[in-house]
Amino acid sequence: MTAPGARGPARSDGKVFLVDDEPSVRRALTRLLRSAGLEVVSFPSGDELLAMTAETGPACVVADLRMPGLNGLELQEELVRRGLDLPVLLISGHADVPSTVRAMKAGAIDFLEKPVSPAELLEAVERALARCAELQSAREEKRVLEARFERLTPREREVFALVAAGLLNKQVGFELGTTEKTIKVHRARVMEKMEATSLAELVRMAGRLGVPPPPAH
Repeated sequence: MTAPGARGPARSDGKVFLVDDEPSVRRALTRLLRSAGLEVVSFPSGDELLAMTAETGPACVVADLRMPGLNGLELQEELVRRGLDLPVLLISGHADVPSTVRAMKAGAIDFLEKPVSPAELLEAVERALARCAELQSAREEKRVLEARFERLTPREREVFALVAAGLLNKQVGFELGTTEKTIKVHRARVMEKMEATSLAELVRMAGRLGVPPPPAH
């Protein structure tokens, strides 16, 4: 069932953590989000949300800006500090420019003013869940690349960095004081261990890993 006023259902494969100190607001927003097929877990305070175990699937936070104790901005900043991939939507009936700027700088995906229309909220939640999936995918990709990078020997890492920086085998050999033939062997091993199918892919991997070129000898 689609919520009244919504232009279409939000994602049905995500979870929304709803934080608001007013029970009536939590009930109303929970009904709206669940009517769009979303799983909802509500909390009366940001501290209670932070006490829960970390989520692994796509999820986002919908929080009121002004609450007793930890407010919405402080909750958002604490989630960022803990490195949690949970996009935050802040809702407030007292929105002001400084709060909005601070929220966006801290990474809030949206800032909605009350009264929020059902369509506006569901669309914002859909964007937040999509963003969460992207963040988690990128983090997992980097974890896999780091594990592959650990397989490389110190010399292979030097070859990886220089090749990714655009040097030819002959130039890499000159930099490392060895032959072009030896570099070809190292390069083949780097490609194999990193599971790269092309030089372009290897360059992209170096960028994701932040691999700097080694100092000149």
